[in-house]
Amino acid sequence: MAPENKVGKKDPRAWDALTPPLAEWILDAVASMGFARATPVQASVWPLFGGGNKDVVVEAVTGSGKTLSFLLPLVHRILRQDEPTKRHHVAAIIVAPTKELAGQIHGALASLIAFHPESSDLIPHLTGEEKRPETTSPVIVPQLLSGGSTTTPAQDLSFFLRASPNVLISTPGRLVELLSSPHVHCPQSSFEVLILDEADRLLDLGFKADLQKILSRLPKQRRTGLFSASVSEAVGEIIRVGLRNPVKVAVKVKSLKTGGIIEERRTPASLQMSYLATPASHKWPSLVQLLDKLDPRPQKSIVFLSTCAAVDYFSHILPSLLPEGFDLVSLHGKYDAKVREKNFAKFLNAAQPSILLTTDVAARGLDFPQVDLVVQIDPPSDPKSFLHRCGRAGRAGRRGLSVVFLQPAEADYIPFLEIRKTPITPLEQPSISITDDNAQSITVKIRDIIRKDRALHDKAQRAFVSWVRSYSKHAASSIFRVADLDWTDLGQAWGLLRLPKMPELKNFKGDKFLSVELDWDTYAYAKKDREKQRLVALAEAREADKSGKAHEAREERDAKRKRNSEAWSGKHEKEEQRATRRDRKRRKREVERKQGLNEEDRAKEMDLERLLEEVRRKNREKYDDAGGGQKEGATAMGGGDEFEGFD
Repeated sequence: MAPENKVGKKDPRAWDALTPPLAEWILDAVASMGFARATPVQASVWPLFGGGNKDVVVEAVTGSGKTLSFLLPLVHRILRQDEPTKRHHVAAIIVAPTKELAGQIHGALASLIAFHPESSDLIPHLTGEEKRPETTSPVIVPQLLSGGSTTTPAQDLSFFLRASPNVLISTPGRLVELLSSPHVHCPQSSFEVLILDEADRLLDLGFKADLQKILSRLPKQRRTGLFSASVSEAVGEIIRVGLRNPVKVAVKVKSLKTGGIIEERRTPASLQMSYLATPASHKWPSLVQLLDKLDPRPQKSIVFLSTCAAVDYFSHILPSLLPEGFDLVSLHGKYDAKVREKNFAKFLNAAQPSILLTTDVAARGLDFPQVDLVVQIDPPSDPKSFLHRCGRAGRAGRRGLSVVFLQPAEADYIPFLEIRKTPITPLEQPSISITDDNAQSITVKIRDIIRKDRALHDKAQRAFVSWVRSYSKHAASSIFRVADLDWTDLGQAWGLLRLPKMPELKNFKGDKFLSVELDWDTYAYAKKDREKQRLVALAEAREADKSGKAHEAREERDAKRKRNSEAWSGKHEKEEQRATRRDRKRRKREVERKQGLNEEDRAKEMDLERLLEEVRRKNREKYDDAGGGQKEGATAMGGGDEFEGFD
């Protein structure tokens, strides 16, 4: 008797196994995008949002395919209508917190509908001045709106009237401006879907008022979806967004820890998160060695700094420090919109190994495909940004490596992250070994660059001050303490020619010139007009000194200093009174702030305070038990696998 042929069980995440069935052109589109099968979030959202009539709140790890998980249902719902959307009627709206993210969503939608014949045929008609032709069947016509772009609100409205788009992809402010026009209609008969991407960030960035205005112009009978890597942080605001009995979809990753313990993770399993404990002056040499030793060489890397001024400064320094063959692209929020767009595109389209030097403006929302390596020179001041920074690598199943550099005094950050379910392990592969001589050679290189142009010295001073300000405002202030900073080592790390004058250095007793010998009178600007201004000012100062005015000024300062010292006891008493009043006002504001928190935010704050106290307690026990030594770091994730290179 012939054996029975057993039919294998069909993959539930196969595109042709999803319900309702996807159109043939969609199957072709997702295949061309490299999605051999649906990701967990796509497979979970499709039957609820695409086939059913459910509102959804979707929380999934970064890089899990969230964008396509809401674009497919949106397209499906519009194209299943019996007739095309009426002119000047809107069928769907996607709201994003940044213009870069809005642009990426628009690009993803354009790539998708390029496979839909009726919609793709209209693309040539959207660039001219004539109205787009009518269609007899439903189509997708998108329009991108974003503040700070090259178009004005008037131009946006002109395009809307001419092309009659039915899908708007926008930042909140520009969308409010368009919807306020009497020519733009969102009636219940036409409107299908509202999507809020990076929903928690929309609320965190102060867009609540704009969102309320947008919602007031939309019909209540609609489908709404909130999508983010951390929706749980915005759950308290969901009621304001107008969801009706939403279904929460939480796609999480679990890994096996040492000892057979299953651990829930908030990042993809393909992403290795590590830390390197190193003095500040060893950070740049460590980055150089990391880039040089990784095999294969990372094609796309992102290096995070704390402030815009720091990015501006080091963008002039790093090209001379990096291993040969790497291009450097910088990006931060204070760049002009055109510069940001240009640099963003340059990094995305780079053909050779490239490094993006950036701030938290690139920490979330933006989709950088195929990023191999993320390096955080400093941890972010907001702990929530740590995960988003790491998540730029290891997206869509691709292997990735994320490394954060921690100074010795910041060791408590490791158990802090572990308690927040974000464990990191020591970087083992590749092995990084930096000596003081290595670090000193990098410092000399940086100083040689700065000596060539006094403008770089000015940038270094501004950048260093901005970094200290950012460091002092860290949410985990008991871990990141300005009082613990090694100012001399930091000056070496930044290649400073001298430490800047700032309140944080008033008690510093070391050499503020960092053992650098320099004739400041002859130290010149590279730009001739700027140098000419400096020389004129220098000559005027010397002339004043010759005429005795400078001497008189010094005498006046000495007299004033004497008067101040004589009245010191009274001034000291008044200053104590002012300090007491400031402290009282600060405590009052803190009480008022806590009273204004909702139950969830109050619980989070208490959890954070307990968390910090728990970290302090554990570290006291650790150092007591080890006699001042340090215990082994957090257990490795995913069973202790070493980094084996990028895909």
